[in-house]
Amino acid sequence: MAILSVNAGSSTLKFSIHPLYDGHVQRSVLTGSIQGLEPGGAPVLDWTFQGHAQHRQLERAADPFDQALRSLGDLLQGDPAVPTIKAIAHRVVHGGRKFSASVRITAPILNELTELISLAPLHQPQNLQGIRAFQKAFPSLPQVACFDTAFHATLPEVDYTYALPQALTEQGVRRYGFHGLSYQYVMSVLLERSEQAKGRVLMAHLGNGASLCAARGGRSCSTSMGFSALDGLMMGTRTGSIDPGVLLYLMEQGWDHDRLETLLYKQSGLLGVSGISADMRLLRADSSAAALAAIELFTYRAVRESGALIACLGGLDVLAFSGGIGEHDIELRAQMGQRLAWLGVVIDPLLNQQAVGNEIMAIHTPQSRAQVWVVPTDEGLVAAREAARLI
Repeated sequence: MAILSVNAGSSTLKFSIHPLYDGHVQRSVLTGSIQGLEPGGAPVLDWTFQGHAQHRQLERAADPFDQALRSLGDLLQGDPAVPTIKAIAHRVVHGGRKFSASVRITAPILNELTELISLAPLHQPQNLQGIRAFQKAFPSLPQVACFDTAFHATLPEVDYTYALPQALTEQGVRRYGFHGLSYQYVMSVLLERSEQAKGRVLMAHLGNGASLCAARGGRSCSTSMGFSALDGLMMGTRTGSIDPGVLLYLMEQGWDHDRLETLLYKQSGLLGVSGISADMRLLRADSSAAALAAIELFTYRAVRESGALIACLGGLDVLAFSGGIGEHDIELRAQMGQRLAWLGVVIDPLLNQQAVGNEIMAIHTPQSRAQVWVVPTDEGLVAAREAARLI
């Protein structure tokens, strides 16, 4: 038996299968993705099972997502070596105030999650569309929602409260934090491998979406993202923190809600500053002044926000990098380490070069007062564990 973990986006469906042995969830034995699910896209199924990578071009269909699930069903049932699926775990970005832990999905719960779309308009609609599609395709299987906000349920009131009238706070206008499934995994790994991880930990999930999380005693106590997934660090296409006066100014210039939303979520960040790409790898390969400026701003903002969270922690015992950029960008890790050297952070250049995102590695020198780790994240494993616990 196994748990199927899925992450449904607007054009991509990522999935992994995690076997259950004696009630314990194992690492994935099959991973894959279906890309090209946007209208007019060319859907492609890629998966790796038992060490063999495979690729299949899918037929175009009026409903690409429905076609993708039929193909996934064929994959799951077409090979007797693939474990039988017992439940499906869905990554859901926003759980709001009510959902501070994973839940089995029912019709009333799905309706409540739909009401949270305005809090995460870039992700929540796709997450919920994926749940509905899986319910239709696999009606006999329990479905579990695992929330990116849940890990931050331990934030103290002083951290999650905005300086707004109490009536707005009571409506749910507060900080929530995101990337919780990633942080839950990274924290569990650090606690297994480092005694210092019981102390003051800063986790940096750096990718197209980017955030920081400060933890003490293994529990989130501050994070850079807030009410929405826009706040905090500069990201691939998102602004990160911005003076709300800028938005008032743009509204005075005639910008409406949809135009502002597109600017903040899809036209800013690395893409907006560089005018080239949201992909850090492409910017690293580009020697233009615009690319260099975007990289420098991304790095600066990461260091600046790190300082704020480290101040809240009262110091630093462990720094951990995860996410696509955090796991693979050697130069960014080196630059952040140099700029945090005043805290006693010393990264070993050779170990940093060897950390390329395929294994958990410590990259600090013996003299470093703060440990530095690279932890390839595994949100699918966390979601599978949550689903197994509930069923």
